[in-house]
Amino acid sequence: MSYQKVELDNGLKIASLRMPNRESVSLGIWLNAGGRYEQEELSGISHFLEHLVFRGTRKRSARKIKEAIEGVGGILNAFTAEEFTCYFVKIPARYLELSLDVLSDIVLNASLEAEDVEKERRIILEEIKMYLDLPMHYVHELLNELLWPGHPLGRFLCGTFTSISEIKREDIVSYRDRFYQPQNIKVVACGALERDKLFSLAEKYFSFLKPGERLSFRKAEFRQKGVQTNFLGKDTEQTHLSLGVHGLHRQHKDRYALALLHIILGGNMSSRLFEEVREKRGLAYEISTHLKKFQDTGAFVISAGVEHKKAKEAIKVVMQELRKIKKTPVTKSEFRRAKEYFTGQFLLSLEETMDHMLWLGENVTMLEKIYTPQEVLREVKRTKIEDIQRLANFLFKTDDLNLALIGPISEKDKKEIENNLVV
Repeated sequence: MSYQKVELDNGLKIASLRMPNRESVSLGIWLNAGGRYEQEELSGISHFLEHLVFRGTRKRSARKIKEAIEGVGGILNAFTAEEFTCYFVKIPARYLELSLDVLSDIVLNASLEAEDVEKERRIILEEIKMYLDLPMHYVHELLNELLWPGHPLGRFLCGTFTSISEIKREDIVSYRDRFYQPQNIKVVACGALERDKLFSLAEKYFSFLKPGERLSFRKAEFRQKGVQTNFLGKDTEQTHLSLGVHGLHRQHKDRYALALLHIILGGNMSSRLFEEVREKRGLAYEISTHLKKFQDTGAFVISAGVEHKKAKEAIKVVMQELRKIKKTPVTKSEFRRAKEYFTGQFLLSLEETMDHMLWLGENVTMLEKIYTPQEVLREVKRTKIEDIQRLANFLFKTDDLNLALIGPISEKDKKEIENNLVV
């Protein structure tokens, strides 16, 4: 598997992988622009702009943008994250130029008409309301506020009612002009493509751009001094909880041990938390772990939705499992299964052009380096069984725990839960 990475004279980078015996190409335009680059008063502007570019350009209406891709059987979409924004298509391979034409058009030439700004403002305000009404989503926002208080990583990516209501068209234009510059852009493609053709097309659509300033974000600094909780009393069908500790940054030497720890604790249906909390005790329909990875920080998060009266017991069991994995080494068979699960899931995901493009794009955008699958799997193979226990003891400390919870909870229950947050 041979990746190619080249750079235009203006600093724009192009990364690609030819995948034989495929019918499609998945193409993404990745930008180093996201939630953690935003000033508080402009919170949500990255996501606002991502919405707006689909409203139309100088040569295409919103309908023409969609018809251009969907009219040949392709898909078109975008997403905003804390550290990047991605616009992408998956399309039959023969329409590679069309896809790059459309994507470059919306990224570089969006009209950002005042009327469209107002329409999209109303839509995003409704989107914020939707997330506030989804406790299984909103609980993660409450946890982020605990993990990174007063920092962009602790804010809602969609913004707030106040920030979205007050962002002006001029703010959006200025933000695009600052961030949508070649030094911040990566063109990434995987599938049935010719690399020389991709490079020449990238030159055609992007070489006229002049380099801008290299932009940075505020580093994440935290000095937690004890257990932190955020309880939101609400009449919900379930109690939703999200328990988190600060984790590892993207390039940390223990990142693959962390991935295995995640799999063992809550990464699948044979994980410890799923087995103990759901299968054995019936305390939750869903319980899982996930990892947040950023340039300079991260988080290890355990999430669950439980019956109200079982929330305290579920949290007790979670604490027991954290203490257990700190105290007792995982078994050889469990460790082997975690490695096999990582390997299988990783390789299966790379078979599909879109998933491979998303993996490659995040590597190129965030790490400025392309790790081959072989390099990743070698590092996983090198991970030792004792790394799991060592990392668990490093991460799971009582004073580093953060718990967000949404549900109809009493003051008495709050105290009992807080008293049980001990690892």
